[in-house]
Formats: sequence, C-alpha cells, structure tokens
Amino acid sequence: MRTLFIGDVHGCAEELDALLTQCAWQPDDRVVLVGDLVAKGPDSAGVVRRAREQGFLAVRGNHDAHVLRWHAGRGPRGKKLKPEHQQVLDTLTPEDWAWLESQPLYRFFPELNVVAVHGGLVPGVPLEAQKEDELLNLRSILPDGTPSKRVDAGAPWASLWQGPELVIFGHDAMRGIQRHPHAVGLDSGCVYGGKLSAYVMPEGRIVSVLAKRAYVDVDAS
Repeated sequence: MRTLFIGDVHGCAEELDALLTQCAWQPDDRVVLVGDLVAKGPDSAGVVRRAREQGFLAVRGNHDAHVLRWHAGRGPRGKKLKPEHQQVLDTLTPEDWAWLESQPLYRFFPELNVVAVHGGLVPGVPLEAQKEDELLNLRSILPDGTPSKRVDAGAPWASLWQGPELVIFGHDAMRGIQRHPHAVGLDSGCVYGGKLSAYVMPEGRIVSVLAKRAYVDVDAS
C-alpha cells in the first residue's frame, strides 16, 4: 500500500484534487494531510469534505486548532475573528466539525517508522512528552536549545532531529520543502501562490502541483 503525505492545503481544494491526480491516487492508497486543512484559501469546506468522504487521515494544524477553539466558544475574549477564519466557521457542516475535531496532534505509523505532525518535534523530548504548542507551531531551535515559533532565529528543528523516526511535517512555508536525514517538510506555500506537495511512500518521492494563483500574501503564520 502506498501512503501519500500531503502538505498544508489551506482550503485549496482544486489544488488538492490536482495533486491527487498527479500522484495517480487510487482509493486503496492511504492519504495523510499534515495539518492546516482550512483557512486562507477559497474552499476549506471542500477540503474537509473530500478528506472526510474519502477516508483520509489528518493531523491537526494551528489554523485547524484555532477555528476549532472559536467553534467551541473558546475564542479569546475581546478579540475578533479574522475573515479567513470566519469563512471556515460559516461554511463547515456539523459533520465537518466532528471530523476535524477527531484529528489528533500527531500520528505514528510504526510500519513506516514515520511520525506525521504539523509543526514539529523538539529534539531529545519523547514523543508522548511533546507540548501541544510545539506540535502545532514549532519552526526553529535557538542556539541555547529553546524551541521557537519563529523562522528567522535559530536552526530548523528538523535539521537537528536525529530520529530514529522519520518526521513528516508542514507549517514552515517560508523555508519551503525541507529534506533532512530524519525529517521531511512539505509546506511549499500553495495558498501563497507556491505549490502543493506530497511525499509518496514507500518510494520516498516528492510530487508537487502549482497553485492556481496566490490567495493571500505571504506571511509567517
């Protein structure tokens, strides 16, 4: 069986369809979305519906977690929801919310020795001891070993990950595709006009399709 790990879709449903076609996806292939299925792009509901109806797997991304908090009435007091997130709240069905809520922070595939996560793993910390905030938001490790959400300070956490698991992750569009000895980063900035990318196992091949256009300006969130 093949497994297709797919980077941050961010509501780009047409590009997701195009990438599945480019990968010659078959219903018996396992598909794993590495978080941020929703927000910023044009059709978050379409992405969640495809994943739900096709039996895809996913891990929760920081934008997924954000809209889930607001949907549950746990948004920060006195803060307004950005339009890109309000669109998600306005368009997902109860079935969509239930499916999104059921996705874990990480998934371990023992037969592949692969961990799928959205943000990252702090090197030297056991998987079960990783903090939720870092699983969702990690980008870098500072020289003193401190985890950081920032992309402009320290080293990519994935470059310091020693395994033995291969970690497949998203979240870091600024750095783009990353291939390290024990980690593969798949956020190639589709929603910003870049590409949507998949890592196909067991062959270890990266497949990408171009975004139809830039839906939002590049930022580091």
